[in-house]
Order: sequence, then C-alpha cells, then structure tokens
Amino acid sequence: MTQPAPQTTPPPSQIDVRALFQQGESALRSGKLDEAERAFRSVLAANPQVAGAYANLGVIYMRRKQWQSALEMLRKAEHLAPTVAGVRLNIGLVYYRQDNFRAATSPFESVVRDAPASYQARYLLGLCYFLTERYADAVSALKPLWGQSSNQLNYLYVLGIAAGKAGRADLEQQALGRMAGIGQDSPEMHLLIGKAHINHEEYDDAVKELDLAVRGNERLPFVHFYLGWAYLKKQELDRAKIEFLKDVAIEPDVAYNYDQLGTINYLQQQDQEAEKNLRKALRLDPTLASSHYQLARVLQREGKLKEALVEIETAGKLDQTSSSIHYLRGQLLQRVGRTQEAKTEMETTTRMMNEQRSKRQKELYSSPLPNPELKQEPQ
Repeated sequence: MTQPAPQTTPPPSQIDVRALFQQGESALRSGKLDEAERAFRSVLAANPQVAGAYANLGVIYMRRKQWQSALEMLRKAEHLAPTVAGVRLNIGLVYYRQDNFRAATSPFESVVRDAPASYQARYLLGLCYFLTERYADAVSALKPLWGQSSNQLNYLYVLGIAAGKAGRADLEQQALGRMAGIGQDSPEMHLLIGKAHINHEEYDDAVKELDLAVRGNERLPFVHFYLGWAYLKKQELDRAKIEFLKDVAIEPDVAYNYDQLGTINYLQQQDQEAEKNLRKALRLDPTLASSHYQLARVLQREGKLKEALVEIETAGKLDQTSSSIHYLRGQLLQRVGRTQEAKTEMETTTRMMNEQRSKRQKELYSSPLPNPELKQEPQ
C-alpha cells in the first residue's frame, strides 16, 4: 500500500501555499492526479523546501507507474525530511514494484530499524530477502509476524521454504504444518503444491494439483499462469497459450503472461504476434531480461539486426549470467560485421558453458520460475 506523504505543510503565514497544499491533498485523495500535480507544483514554485509536496508528487508518479519520476521526487522529500519513515517506505515500494528487490531492501531495512512495529515494511523486507535468496535474513524478518500472519498461506509458504533453506528444520515443520492445517483442500493450497511440483520439474503432478485448484476457483489469481508454465515445460504449446490467456483475463497487468505468450508465439513462428506480446511485457516491466532476449530472437529472424542488438545488449545488462544471451549477442555482432567483438562473446559463451558443465544446459534462455502471487503487498 502506497504511504501518504508526510504532514509537512507550509507554515500558517503562507496562506496561499497552505491552501494550495490542502487542495492538492484533496485532489490526490479523490484520485484527480493531474489536478493534484498542478497544486503541488505550485506549492514548490512558491516554496521549494516543502518536503510533503515532493512526497505527494512521488505518490502521484507511483500511481501512474512513472517510476523514475517518482524516485526523483521521493529522494528530494527524503533529503528534506530524513526522519519520515513513510517516504523511505515509498522509495522501497518504487523499487519493489519494479521487481528490483535488492534495491528495495535498504529502504525497507531503514524503516524496520526506525519503526520495528511496521507490519508492511517488515513483511516486504522479508519478501525481498526471500526473493534474493537471503533465507536466514528472511526468517529473521518474517518470524516476528507469526501472530499476525499465521493464517495466511503465502506467509507460511515463504517462511517455511526460507526456514528450510536456512537450516531451521523446526520452524520449517511448524510453518508448513500450519499451512497444511489451514489450507487443507483449498484452491490456494493446491496452487502452492502445484508450484512446488513445478520447481521440482514434476510437471504432470503439477498439472493435476493446479487442475484441482481451478475446479475450486477458476478465477484464482495466477493458477492459470502456473498451468501455462507447466504445459509449456511439457511442450504442449497450444494448451499453454490457452492458460496464459486465461490468466491475462484475470490479471491483465502481469508482464510474465505476455513474456510467456511471446515465447510461445516465437516457437510457433508467429513473429508478429510474438513481437506484440513481448513489447507489451516490456511496457509493463522493462527489467524482464527474458523478454528482451526473446524479442532479440524475433527481430533477428525478421532481419532487423540493429534493433535485435539493442535488445540483446539490454538483456545482457539485466542478466549477466546467461550463456544464451552472450551466444545470441555473438551471432548478431558477427552478422553486423563486428567480428572481433563477436569472437569475444563466443569465447565468453564457451567459458560460461564450461563453468556450468555440471548443470544441464537448455536450448532456450529461461528465466527462473517467477513468484507473482508471493509479491503482492500486504494490505
């Protein structure tokens, strides 16, 4: 939940500025973002030291998903009001909503340090630790929320998995046992079990569990997404496409759906549709390395080599561990005549594959199984 701006209104002597600030707050509460923006901009034109105006502009840009502008305004608010935890919480949320969990960690840590009773900050911090594989830290952050959260399946799932990864077998059993007790035969429980099967590459078992979840609640968020993922891994492309489209109907702003639809389109040589879906994914989440990679492949096949090179270089900046990205970049550099750079990329690909030879190599670039249902913010 986006936090309201700190109450740092102008002094009473500046009547017009105070009135403008209050007008902006009223417009913001009513969802009139353009009117609110004009009011807060006017406040700052009269007095550029009003932290609350910067903070509220940050909130406006967050609601519009204009993340860079939001961050710029919130940083200015933080500079003027460094003790206001709500500003730092919103800075963390800007990063969090872009799936930049490492960058979100520090702001959330500062809020938990200054306001240890903040449920939202502590929960989000725990999720950041979990999603960046800092499992012991995730346990430390989330365990104090047991009294408030032990009836929530997602909380128990994250805590149980993190505890197991951190070697806390007692807490793992407590959390997963509690999850089984309250989840029983619920659709949500079947979804989590199905996802666990996907993580273990047990795709037939995953489909069985996820089908049970659908029978219980066919509009359960993300159940069709994970069904689509399982079918895609089983190479049942048409069935996978149907499931991703069902999830789009329920969750139209989840970038991963369009990312996977674009992958399927590419495999079925539907390049125009692939490009459409991949660009939609990147409008929703410009940080999806897999979408940049797949778009580069589409553009390469269409002969748009310079555009493809831009996409693969962006993918490489976002994911520096993929040999597939380096390989495709090498191919593209060779085709545009940058022979020496191409040679370097191919050498890098060979080195990376040799380093990873104990791991199974995959033909297509594949990002890790995402966790969209776990990343929902606490209310």
